[in-house]
Amino acid sequence: MWTRSPPRSPPRRPPDQRTRRAVRAARPEGRDRGQRRTAKQVYRVTEQDSVQEASLMANRTFVVGVGMTKFEKPGSREWEYPDMAKEAVGNALQDAGVAYDKIEMAYAGSMYGSMGQRALYETGMTGIPVMTVQNACATGSSALFLARQAVRGGLADCALALGMEKMKKGSLGAGMEGSKVTIIDHHLTSMTAGREWEMDKAPMPQMFGNAGREHMEKYGSTPDHYAWIGWKNHKHSVNNPYAQFQTEYSLDEVRNAPMIFDPLTKLQCSPTSDGAAAAVVVSERFVDEHDLWDQAVEIAGHHIATDTPESFADNSSIQVVGFGVSRLAARTAMEQAQVSIEDVDVIELHDCFSANELVTYEALGMAEVGEGHKLVDDQATTYGGKWVVNPSGGLISKGHPLGATGLAQCAELTWQLRGKAGNRQVDGAQVALQHNIGLGSACAVAVYKPATA
Repeated sequence: MWTRSPPRSPPRRPPDQRTRRAVRAARPEGRDRGQRRTAKQVYRVTEQDSVQEASLMANRTFVVGVGMTKFEKPGSREWEYPDMAKEAVGNALQDAGVAYDKIEMAYAGSMYGSMGQRALYETGMTGIPVMTVQNACATGSSALFLARQAVRGGLADCALALGMEKMKKGSLGAGMEGSKVTIIDHHLTSMTAGREWEMDKAPMPQMFGNAGREHMEKYGSTPDHYAWIGWKNHKHSVNNPYAQFQTEYSLDEVRNAPMIFDPLTKLQCSPTSDGAAAAVVVSERFVDEHDLWDQAVEIAGHHIATDTPESFADNSSIQVVGFGVSRLAARTAMEQAQVSIEDVDVIELHDCFSANELVTYEALGMAEVGEGHKLVDDQATTYGGKWVVNPSGGLISKGHPLGATGLAQCAELTWQLRGKAGNRQVDGAQVALQHNIGLGSACAVAVYKPATA
């Protein structure tokens, strides 16, 4: 849903002749310039009444600066949230060439941390609205989504998205321990229905491992397919100075690592991590006024989807871990960006476990349902293949500080589309896709393109 923004001061520059002509061309036949629109026509976009016109009404949005800290093993570095925020935001502002006092709104995401306002005190105190965001593992992407919405809707010309996390060592629990209601209680009930199976205190490897088991039983994938994904992502991370792990392993080392939950070995599971990442999101007017076209990357589509009844309809582990919401978010974001998955060159995908990467190939439309493992057979998701998936090393090797993950994905794809990703650069990358999911459930998918004036 798009909404008109209230008048701002100073007023926006009037549209040029090209924009006026485009709006007139998009106006539905039979409605002249002087006719009033109904409230429904003004505030709601329908298939009949011009998605094109709504797009013309909304601002284009661009990432002009990104920054992050190195992702670290929990406890290996002495720092607090304000320290990591200052480092990540400082890097993003330096990358953008923008002073902090140009930021009009900030969205700070963290699953476990303090208020975003406090985290930003070391960066600056300018009196702007600062909102703290929490949306499970999709927290960082949700902060980015809200920053984009503010700019797209005309509430700001320059907004900041920040994600950060300090975590404990060891596996994640279900959240809200001691309560009968947790962020994933509905998912656990669906997955265990009709099964003689008891949930462990660390449910995440079991949930995603069960999705892998279901895929093997239904479609014929094997443990080797999941091991290859872990091998690939560790290999990619060798060239990423921000990655928590930068070690290349042999396929046998990945296969023979300690078993966490069959078929997932330790080297196929994302670690807990500390770290932060940030992005500066601006309007087309801001890009013009500050001459930032050479570094700007457009967010051409961005959507967050949540569970539908499909997620729980047949007690499928694949559905429970987010297949349906991933498909919905991806389709919507790609429609907004007017691209298909065939147009995409590079993908940062939520590989919290290798099994999730494989089933997400299918959710994104990279393979038909039941055929994701064929992309592994063809090595279609690494350099030299049809897509490069997780050139950063992904969550498995780069690390997974929950609140920061989505913005680290944004940073990687921004560098890729600028051609500034160093030894992990994907040649000729023109369209990038980001997929970030948080069980409970929210899935964010964004599509990026190089900026054009």
